[in-house]
Amino acid sequence: MNPNGSKYFRLKFRFSGQEKVLALGVYPETSLKKARDKREEARKNLDNGIDPSLTRKIEKLGSAENTFAAIAKEFIAAKPNWSASHRKHVEECFERDVFPWLGNRPMKELTAVEVLATLRRIVDRGALETAARTKQFIGQAIRYGIATGRVERDVTADLRGALPSPAKGHYPAITEPKPLSQLLRDIDAYKGNFVVRTALQLQPLIFARPANIAAAEWEEFDLDAAEWRIASDKMKMKEAHIVPLSSQAVALLRDIYPLTGNQQYVFASNQGTSGEKHISRESIGAAIRRMGYQGQHTAHGFRTTASTLLHEQGFHSDMTERQLAHAERNRVKAAYNRAQHLPERRKMMQSWADYLDKLKQGADIIPLHKTAS
Repeated sequence: MNPNGSKYFRLKFRFSGQEKVLALGVYPETSLKKARDKREEARKNLDNGIDPSLTRKIEKLGSAENTFAAIAKEFIAAKPNWSASHRKHVEECFERDVFPWLGNRPMKELTAVEVLATLRRIVDRGALETAARTKQFIGQAIRYGIATGRVERDVTADLRGALPSPAKGHYPAITEPKPLSQLLRDIDAYKGNFVVRTALQLQPLIFARPANIAAAEWEEFDLDAAEWRIASDKMKMKEAHIVPLSSQAVALLRDIYPLTGNQQYVFASNQGTSGEKHISRESIGAAIRRMGYQGQHTAHGFRTTASTLLHEQGFHSDMTERQLAHAERNRVKAAYNRAQHLPERRKMMQSWADYLDKLKQGADIIPLHKTAS
């Protein structure tokens, strides 16, 4: 026993005429049975003329390559066909939610209990979709470890049903004008980070996917032409997308430009540095939850809000669906939509922004002023 009260299992042995000591573990983390097993393994090495302390050093040197973080990074690097946006999403997911707790653990020693504890931290902040995706990514990395001979089994298989299931295909969304007007006022009054608040204000105006807004780059914008052009590799449907910008959206972007305009990302998370990172796709949703709208509305829910109210106001479904960047099965019709609906969509987006302004100002709930049919 050490002076600090800790108890160690040790094996004294002689090798090449020198007395040595091999640590077998700390009690109670290491059980008596496990310590005895390690002792027997060391004695076998001695019988074969092998220094067990040297074997341990070699194992430790190799273990750095077999940690969860090392294998997970190797797994990501082995996926050259992933889109840049998906690769970045997986990397950020691991760096933010997994590596701080599991990164240094030897993957072959990882337990289902440890993985569940890590995932529950994500669940506790209300990010059920992210928790489910993270479990999937962890499982993929472990299965890569199995395929490369460093892990024996996928412990995430033991977690089936252990996490609350996110609602499939449904995001809570406010679709009535009166509560929407209050939400818009609460957004303008948000006291959090300026970059997040600007992204939060932009979301209802353009109702793009939160991941696209978070990763928006300045080079994609032409503020004079009032357009945001998103490359196909960033889009869920792998098709380039044009977002017409209302005057209100352009004003928000011009307002944040002095802060992040010299960086890659519009919503950079490290202002004043090299601009290598942007806010998380969860940042907008987290801000909405902090404002007290958990279970009522989400960042993705603005897409439902716009779709519902624009359809109710009589805007053509082709325009709204194209603006939402939903897939069009008919290739000819998809090409037609891209070519023919951009002018109409410009008018629709400006009408929508003007409508939201009137709601915020507390005006009577009036129909959108349709400038396109």
